[in-house]
This record gives sequence, C-alpha cells and structure tokens, in this order.
Amino acid sequence: MHTDGKSSDLSGLKRSGVAVTDDAIDKIKEMIVSGQWRPGDRLPKEADLAAQLGLSRNSLREAVRALSQLRILDVKQGDGTYVTSLKPQLLLDAVSFAVEVHRDGSVLEFFEVRRMLEPAAAAMASSRMSDEEVELLRLHLAKVQADSTVEELVANDLEFHQRIAEASGNSVLCSLINGLASPTLRGRLWRGVNEEGAWKRTQLEHRSILDAIASRQPEVARAWATVHIAGVEQWLRKVL
Repeated sequence: MHTDGKSSDLSGLKRSGVAVTDDAIDKIKEMIVSGQWRPGDRLPKEADLAAQLGLSRNSLREAVRALSQLRILDVKQGDGTYVTSLKPQLLLDAVSFAVEVHRDGSVLEFFEVRRMLEPAAAAMASSRMSDEEVELLRLHLAKVQADSTVEELVANDLEFHQRIAEASGNSVLCSLINGLASPTLRGRLWRGVNEEGAWKRTQLEHRSILDAIASRQPEVARAWATVHIAGVEQWLRKVL
C-alpha cells in the first residue's frame, strides 16, 4: 500500500510539473501573440522574465526549451534567447519532423493530402510563375533521359513539384507540400521500379501541368495535377 501511494504521489507531481510548464509556455506565447515580443526581439534575462511572468526559473527553462524545439524561440549560448523570425517555413519544421517519423501504413493518407494541396498550388502558379521560370522548368524536365536511373527520375520529380509549390507564392502551402515529400518518396521509388511505363506517364503529366501553367489556365493545371497525384495514389492502393 505504501509503495502504491508513493507511485501515486510521483505521478501527481509529474502531472503538476507538466501543467506548470504548459502554463509557462502559454504565457510566453501570449507575449508573442499580443505583439509585446516581435520577431527578432531578445527576451529579458531569465531571473527578470521569471519574476515578470510569475514563474519559477525551472518551469521557465522547460518552456523555453519546448518553444525552441518548435522554432518559436532561439537560444544562443552566451548571448540570450530571441524570438525567431516566425516564418512559416521555420515553424513548420516540427510538422516535417512528425511527417518523417510516420508509419508506413499512413502513406496513403499523405497522398490524399497531397491530392488536396498540390492542385491548388498548380492553379496558383499558373498566374504567378514567370515565363522565365516556366522555361527553366521545361529545361529541368528535359534532363530526364531513357537511361536515367530511378533515383535520378525521383529527384527530378521532387524538384518539379517543389518549384511549382514555390511558384504558388504561398509560403505556408509551399512548406506543407515540401514537408509531405519525404513520406511519399518511397511510394514514388516503388512505383518507378515495379510499374512499366510509369516514368513516361509521369513525364507526360508533368509536361501537361506545365503547359497549363504556361498558358495561364489555372483550372486545367489543377485538373492535371489532380490526375497526376491520384494516379500514384491509386496504384499504391492496389498494391498495398
């Protein structure tokens, strides 16, 4: 009985510690959201900040550590703690990490999300991608040859999608799409090795997407991007 009581006390202390840290995180986030601390601002010294927020120094340290892992704060040894740029690409790094440690069984779910996001990016790129960028992307697609390895083909494919995401002009959308590249990479490689004619079809679809963007037809670009992503997704559903 005594041991059980001790374990219960320890468990309660752990829960209490988590709650205190969460409270500290919320207070720091509130300072940033309210505009009292802006991107690039240096936080007060630890003792002063703990007193200002009504926190213990230990709970403050835990909160700062957690927020630095989320790329909201940047701890510079010997210098101080700063609010980061808070740019979407930086903040979505945590999402990218979560995506990279996914289980294989969820790969189809990532393709489903790609099917929602990438057609939107292609449609947006049709009005924002410059003629010069279109031509450079045509040259990029032309690098694929009959003797290209599967790895070279996949690298070409990844960069094609990344350039279109960047051309959407939406940094959040671009970061999300690029973050989804890792878990779908294995599916692309697998299809390239196992399905005859997959890369010829991929190149045809890439050129069709690019032609729609070049001719400033957002809905056509959206449709071709949907067909393109759905094709890989459908193939995987059959073989998994």
